[in-house]
Amino acid sequence: MPKMIFINLPVADLGAAKAFYEALGFVNNPAFSDDTAACMVWSEAINVMLQTHDKWRTFTTRPIPSKDSSEVMLCLSCDSREAVDAMNAAAAAKGGIADVNPVLELGFLYNRSFADADGHVWEAVWMDPAAAPPA
Repeated sequence: MPKMIFINLPVADLGAAKAFYEALGFVNNPAFSDDTAACMVWSEAINVMLQTHDKWRTFTTRPIPSKDSSEVMLCLSCDSREAVDAMNAAAAAKGGIADVNPVLELGFLYNRSFADADGHVWEAVWMDPAAAPPA
């Protein structure tokens, strides 16, 4: 089996969360989705498991962080600066919050952050490694 990552996120409204991630370009995998969870595929190696709070609580007794806290910041690579902007705009249009952190513009790297309706923070980033300053 190839190395993969499955990011599990608790969500208050599964239908709204699924629509949000679809607007960002994720695709639902119905084989691993039901009325308590939705498997949202970003790539062959990256999947986000959206889980209702009740489903989430079957895996852990730790409290679900509030929308105003930061538990983790997840970053997705994009093919262009325009794709970064489009992802940020799609997040805002589907109930998320655009630019929750300052825009990062380094010439060779462009990054914008957004939060989904549950407060999970994501970054969309474009980078041109050939233009990066030498280490």
